[in-house]
Amino acid sequence: MNSAEDRDKVISAFGGKKGLIDSGIPSVIFLVIFNLRKDLQSALLASIAVSALLTIIRLAKRNTVQHALSGLIGVLICAWFANKTGNATDLYIPKLFTNLAYGSVYLIANLAGWPVLGLMLGPILGENFSWRKHPARKRAYIQASWLWVAMFFTRIAVQYPIYRSGNVNLLGTVNLAMGYPFFIATVYGSWLIIRRVPTVKP
Repeated sequence: MNSAEDRDKVISAFGGKKGLIDSGIPSVIFLVIFNLRKDLQSALLASIAVSALLTIIRLAKRNTVQHALSGLIGVLICAWFANKTGNATDLYIPKLFTNLAYGSVYLIANLAGWPVLGLMLGPILGENFSWRKHPARKRAYIQASWLWVAMFFTRIAVQYPIYRSGNVNLLGTVNLAMGYPFFIATVYGSWLIIRRVPTVKP
């Protein structure tokens, strides 16, 4: 798997640049408005409005709305948690649970010999599940999937203590810092591992 075409398919599978924008900007808006207005409701409404606007823009341009829509749903869920308790840090509870859920799925799938990256990328790259019959290819998918296990659980290990401290600004900043950079690094690291072994034919 060495072609730029395969690389683009892998990047697209994880949302691409537009997916990162759709999922990240509302969080930035929340922090900015919360610090300017010192009002949870205003910050929540602003982040929801921005997420909804991004979804509308994707629809108007006839782009893929999957990531924009999932981002909007995620923002609504996070806002519901924070609004219910009145605690700004609770905005990040769903994200902590999401990392725990994904981390657990990737971990269990790896231990079972069915790495998530293989299940997700195999069909996209045209090899379906034939990689399971090729030890080198299967090992590459497992190794790459361990990067994702590490990413999800590292986020929890760092952010949960901050959540408990109640420091919303620090939590929001760390959440962003461990969002884009960690995600991009993990995608790139996965690509470097997977590309070393050629795709297999069904």
